[in-house]
Amino acid sequence: MEPLHKDAETAAAAAAVAAADPRGASSSSGVVVQVREKKGPLRAAIPYMPFPVAVICLFLNTFVPGLGTFVSAFTVLCGARTDLPDRHVCCVFWLNIAAALIQVLTAIVMVGWIMSIFWGMDMVILATVSLQDLRGKSRVL
Repeated sequence: MEPLHKDAETAAAAAAVAAADPRGASSSSGVVVQVREKKGPLRAAIPYMPFPVAVICLFLNTFVPGLGTFVSAFTVLCGARTDLPDRHVCCVFWLNIAAALIQVLTAIVMVGWIMSIFWGMDMVILATVSLQDLRGKSRVL
């Protein structure tokens, strides 16, 4: 019997809030929470590539650790954007080369191989996000 009493109190409190709010919505409905992921320099240097290129890099990273990351470094030189807009293109290129080197050198103990696969998955996720952005902009136009 006790839970019914608490549910009735909750419903009564919600009704009182709705009656007090002239718009008829609860007081928490207007709150917008934004969450941002803080990325390190290596993670932020992953380029936003076209989806097929990102899938190829994931495939390469899966079977030869660091190779897909090495290939993605050259897409930065071809104009792919990154989350490091304030850094020079050459600096971002070398950050990607460093990530590929780390993956190759630590692949012996499986850490680099796992990192390489996750790096490739991040490439595909970023390509999907940029593809959705392009689709959203084309609808607006």
